Amino acid sequence: MRLQTTPHILMVRPANFAFNAETAENNAFQSRDGAMSADEMRQRALAEFDGFVALLREAGVHVVVAEDTPSPARPDAVFPNNWVTFHQEGLIVTYPMFAPSRRIERREDIIEQVAASGFPVARRVHLEESEQKGVFLEGTGSIIFDHRNRLAYACLSPRTDAGLLEQLCAELGYRKVVFHSVDAGGQEIYHTNVMMALGETFVVICLDSVRDPRERSMLEGLFSNTDKEIVDITLNQMNRFAGNMLQVQNTAGDRILVMSETAHHSLRPEQIERLQAHTKLLSVPIDTIERYGGGSARCMMAEIMM
Repeated sequence: MRLQTTPHILMVRPANFAFNAETAENNAFQSRDGAMSADEMRQRALAEFDGFVALLREAGVHVVVAEDTPSPARPDAVFPNNWVTFHQEGLIVTYPMFAPSRRIERREDIIEQVAASGFPVARRVHLEESEQKGVFLEGTGSIIFDHRNRLAYACLSPRTDAGLLEQLCAELGYRKVVFHSVDAGGQEIYHTNVMMALGETFVVICLDSVRDPRERSMLEGLFSNTDKEIVDITLNQMNRFAGNMLQVQNTAGDRILVMSETAHHSLRPEQIERLQAHTKLLSVPIDTIERYGGGSARCMMAEIMM
């Protein structure tokens, strides 16, 4: 049986973390407020990354750390989940990226490092050629996989193309579930994983961002049919990365929902209690990466499904 949790995590230690103006074009979560020097930003991001990895390993989670290289500069290398996914049965998928500056994050040596850690490479799907057509699908930023039920959830945006998702689902034998999600100002949510996180027995989702009542009803029906308790978050909580979580599994088989401290502090006590009925919780301090990178804890972890 396929599980939603995963035993291994890939993380990329950033060498040149920075605010990326290209991605800020449609990522409303990025900010330049309180800007610091480039060197201070890099050092803070490195400290946050190392602390994150240490907390995961202390919790018994197997983490594969790949080192970013100093050149060429990759300001968003800390978010590897957008360019690669590692699936059960040894399938690897590499993805087309919206920002040209992010396309150089795809590295064969990182894939080889994951293979050397025990991932049994059997098949490869290349989707990155669609960049030439201006068509994008950014890994598990764009897609929330329900592996147990073979579903692929995605809110459509300039970074998430329905046709390319259909092509990937045909390769995987999954069913696509597409919908639209917007912020309080009506701007499309750039990645599905900032408004929704799926666990084994629950889903954290900002239903207020799904304005079409038919799409909302469709999602609620699917969650009910797949035995997921809905933990609804507000638009304000979504803006504080409460939708950007990932449930992982440690070496003892415990399920742990990983989130940032920003996200955890935004949750109401009753929401925390409901989540704790399903899973352990782990929060990590990554303020610099969130503020200037526009991504949070989930974006920093690429699952390695064994």
